[in-house]
Amino acid sequence: MSKGQALREKEPRGTWVQTERAAHEAWAGLMRESPNAAMLMHLLVARVGDQNAVVASQKVLASLMGRHINTVKNALRVLKDKNWIEVRQIGDRGTVNAYIVNDRIAWTGPRDGIRYSLFSARVLLSDEEQPDRAILDNQEPLRRVPSLFGGERQLPSGEGLPPVSQPFFNGLEPDLPATGREE
Repeated sequence: MSKGQALREKEPRGTWVQTERAAHEAWAGLMRESPNAAMLMHLLVARVGDQNAVVASQKVLASLMGRHINTVKNALRVLKDKNWIEVRQIGDRGTVNAYIVNDRIAWTGPRDGIRYSLFSARVLLSDEEQPDRAILDNQEPLRRVPSLFGGERQLPSGEGLPPVSQPFFNGLEPDLPATGREE
């Protein structure tokens, strides 16, 4: 299985986006003008978060498309020039960007939420781009904050950290909120 196939299989399920009829007609014209740009637009729209944005490297997009990175660059240029997307660079190289889908083309959620379409994104990563990819499966687990279920109470234990972080006074321990999950 190729890396692109693996990325496609991990797509979010159960999500949807809305498009207007006029956008579909314009998309058909884009397919005629630049099939690769139209393909990339479909891939971006399929992955946008609630705020119509996705962050990905050009290498990951090339893998998703099954195309060369130069094809991705050309497709992105068409989409940007024709106002299908807005591109915001992350870092100084310009190979990782936030792609904000024009919310008059496609959007998620209620129509009145489109004014917030710039503020968050789904981030697509590939293990091939990670400097520590050789140890990705053997990393030490992240520290977890314990959670409480409804009706449970916390029981602080241990010495605590040295000042300025000091132990709580007996009877004045803060109460952690319950998560509200069912057991």
